[in-house]
Amino acid sequence: MFKKILVALDRSDMGKPVFEQGLALAKMSGASLMLLHVLSVEEEGVPYIPIGSSFDYYSGMTDQVLEFQQQQWENRKNQGIEMLQRLSAQANTASVNAEFTQNLGSPGRVICDLASSWGADLIVVGRRGHSGMAELFLGSVSNYVLHHAPCSVHVVHLAASAKKAEVAKENTDTFTSN
Repeated sequence: MFKKILVALDRSDMGKPVFEQGLALAKMSGASLMLLHVLSVEEEGVPYIPIGSSFDYYSGMTDQVLEFQQQQWENRKNQGIEMLQRLSAQANTASVNAEFTQNLGSPGRVICDLASSWGADLIVVGRRGHSGMAELFLGSVSNYVLHHAPCSVHVVHLAASAKKAEVAKENTDTFTSN
């Protein structure tokens, strides 16, 4: 069956069911887990820091703002590592061999590259179920992984009730930001 399962996690509501399904599959098959969090500017809530860019055209950009953004980025990195440590310990407590890594880059590419280099038999990834324009603008990590993975892919879908809550939040955010 499976020997190595790569579980791609983010810090959204999808993280918990993705981890739980990956853990259940590992327990059933006796596989090892690799827990992955991709630190990316594409992840929801991550501040964008254009490193190496010229800020001459940003008249209001100050050193304080850059320092604040850098601190936010460091917080995200630390929160990702803490999540991975906690989930890895949970898997190990359940007698599943687990390790973790947090990599920087484009989530779909990083997931597929790690699956290839680690020799994963299966990738477990979440899907929020964006469609239409949201899919076009936000892209889809799960879609990228499905088309580029070097192994089988198990896609965990966001539950209908959680999806409705997420859509409501997106709509509220859209109306309050205008």
